[in-house]
Amino acid sequence: MSKSPTLFFSAIVPLIAGLSVATSSNAQSTTSDEAYCQALSKKFFTNDGGTVAPGGGSTVPLDASVAISQCKDNPGSAIPVLEKVLRENGVALPRRT
Repeated sequence: MSKSPTLFFSAIVPLIAGLSVATSSNAQSTTSDEAYCQALSKKFFTNDGGTVAPGGGSTVPLDASVAISQCKDNPGSAIPVLEKVLRENGVALPRRT
């Protein structure tokens, strides 16, 4: 009877350790995506708080505006939109770390 608990613990401990590692690496990736998304978003704003649309306009395109608002909660879907708008308007993208 003492083999059952030992077998159970020897099977469950590696599983818990693996989940811990997977969760922490996913959190790090999300943080990295969020930081990059914020760096992309900054390309649409001036230092004095005004907006700068790519190409010299004064209004941020609607799709970029929506993507900027999604940077915190859903950076994975916001990043491609922001990159596309910036590239189409000849704006250099920031380095991704």
